[in-house]
Amino acid sequence: MKVLIDLLRYNREFLLGTILISIILALVAASFFAPYDELATYVVIPDMPPSAEYWLGTTSRGQEVFWQLAAAMRNTLLFGVVVALVSRVIAIAVGLVSGYLGGRVDQVIMAINDTLNALPNIPILLLLVFVLRDQMSWPILAVTAALLGWQHDSRLIRSVALSLRNREFTRHAVFSGMRTGQILWREHLPYVMPIVFYTTMNNLIWAIGLEVTLSILGFSDINRPTIGGMIYWANAHSAMVAGIWWWIVVPMAFVVILFLGLFMLAMSVNEYIDPRSRLARMGA
Repeated sequence: MKVLIDLLRYNREFLLGTILISIILALVAASFFAPYDELATYVVIPDMPPSAEYWLGTTSRGQEVFWQLAAAMRNTLLFGVVVALVSRVIAIAVGLVSGYLGGRVDQVIMAINDTLNALPNIPILLLLVFVLRDQMSWPILAVTAALLGWQHDSRLIRSVALSLRNREFTRHAVFSGMRTGQILWREHLPYVMPIVFYTTMNNLIWAIGLEVTLSILGFSDINRPTIGGMIYWANAHSAMVAGIWWWIVVPMAFVVILFLGLFMLAMSVNEYIDPRSRLARMGA
């Protein structure tokens, strides 16, 4: 809690990022009170511009942009959170184990890490979509993306774990009879949590960008509202050519707000990790 208070008090980027993410979360919360089913079409008058009745206008598919945006942001954010959480679990486990054990185990794990890191993510996901076209669902896509998105972050965690293994408190834990799992969980994990938070924000940005890209290209479930799905349908109906600019501008604007909010949170936390930058912010 003290860390959060310090960041809000001394770091303007963190405050602005928190405000932007709060706007996104408020939009997500509004999606649970939508008057229409998110999959329903032609429930309102199509192609209506923004007005007092339709705040952000309507689409050519007879859907209100505001409620579609709320559902799309919820689904896109859910995809990103699932990818980030699964990949964080893998990155933490691999990084801590590799850094603490060291030696031959570390060499083998990092060799596997570097091999996976060299694989191209987008082509692998596209191949998976083509192979599992009928069975493909967003959880499968999210888990697959998570399996491709932990390698770099595990190296950052490993670098911290390498320094922790030779600390005095680690030796005391070993001499007291603590098992390896207990040492990693109780003693080492708290030290890597700032890095975990920072990499989680970056991974969220990567996962959301991946979902938007795949959806715009039509390589995901386009009937399920997502930010990329909204842009896909807007392009399919030539929204900009037809003058229905709000259909494509609104989701693009909100995804930029989301990216900026996550980026500012990640940068401010990364700055907070550095003691010199943190003290400079506080005027010391």
